Amino acid sequence: MSGSVGNNPYRASGVIADAAGGGLDWQDIVTASTLTAEAGNGYWINTTSNACTITLPASASNGDEIMFADYARNWGTNSIVLDSNGLNYQANPDTLEIEYATDGQILHIVYSGATNGWIPTLDKTVEDKSPAATSNANGIFAFGDTGSVTALSNLVSNAGVVASDVTGVGTARSHVAACEYGEDKAIFGFGSGVTNLSNLVSSSGVVATDGTGVGTSRQNLAACTYGGDKGIFGFGSGFSNLSNKVSSSGVVASDTSGVGTARAGIAACEYSEDKDKGIFRCGYSGSGVSLSNLVSNAGVVATDTTGVGTATWNLAGATYGFDKGIFGFGEGYIGTTNLVSSVGVVATDTAAVGTARGHLAACEFGNDKAIFGFGNTGSITAITNLVSNAGVVASDVAGVGTARNFLGGCSYN
Repeated sequence: MSGSVGNNPYRASGVIADAAGGGLDWQDIVTASTLTAEAGNGYWINTTSNACTITLPASASNGDEIMFADYARNWGTNSIVLDSNGLNYQANPDTLEIEYATDGQILHIVYSGATNGWIPTLDKTVEDKSPAATSNANGIFAFGDTGSVTALSNLVSNAGVVASDVTGVGTARSHVAACEYGEDKAIFGFGSGVTNLSNLVSSSGVVATDGTGVGTSRQNLAACTYGGDKGIFGFGSGFSNLSNKVSSSGVVASDTSGVGTARAGIAACEYSEDKDKGIFRCGYSGSGVSLSNLVSNAGVVATDTTGVGTATWNLAGATYGFDKGIFGFGEGYIGTTNLVSSVGVVATDTAAVGTARGHLAACEFGNDKAIFGFGNTGSITAITNLVSNAGVVASDVAGVGTARNFLGGCSYN
């Protein structure tokens, strides 16, 4: 080989390192509670079952490097602890306890000499941006009015296929709202009979029995996710603008004082790059409105934003394309839709596709697509309309399951 070779971090004959991490020799996955690390290696550390104490080399040369990665994204539960084994770590002596306890973390350390010792050149939480983590693959429609109230549910596959009826669980009712929580689960809440009951949905789409009611009983409200793993119910019958937050474990909080124009027949969905904000839109306050109210990633509902698009109520909303939303259909049997940008800006009307109707529901599926389903066209129906990850609404798909209206829809993983 001609030419010169420089910057050999490992200072070992015949071992030439690439850029940071590129020349490391990655070892088998470590599941043990202890590890003696060697310079020049990369280690996948799986702490699913236990924490791991890692002993660094007792001697090192300037440029020696080691990398550790959270294999199962579980360091937040079971951390790793570094024993610097007599050498300094970021200029601190061996007596310092060095712990890394953040899910998804990756740590790349390089030895700089005796004074500062080991120094992290990469100490970063690698966010899980895969669709499965930021969005949900499956959906569910549940409850509603078939001519009488019901607790039936219909699962939606990750390809947007609606399944046949699942026997109802919980108090039969209509005019419910639903949203995701905990990143992979869902909750239906409130509803006809002016109730405040809720029903949790597991990550496998199983609806639970009634949870004790919390908050002011009401119906014809809406719900959406915020903060990535929490939810919020808002507005509703009696022309309310109250809201109730849902924790990441599915616990409904007491009322938050109303913000924005009080109204019912409203719809909501999530938006933003991190899918951590929400928007309530339209509704009825003596007449139809096209106002919207943004929800921050802390669950704070903002004052009214001037309406865009057709004023209506009893419409539906869902997320698509990971970071955008869509509202569609509505009272008066309309079929127009309105897209919502990744910064929460509502667009003007898009011409109707599919059978015009109101009193329907919508949810996300396939991580980045949406589906409108069921409703009332003058008579109750079970037809659905898929929404692509570009926000394009498809023509009608023949109904599956019991036709009904005033139901709820949301996604789960």
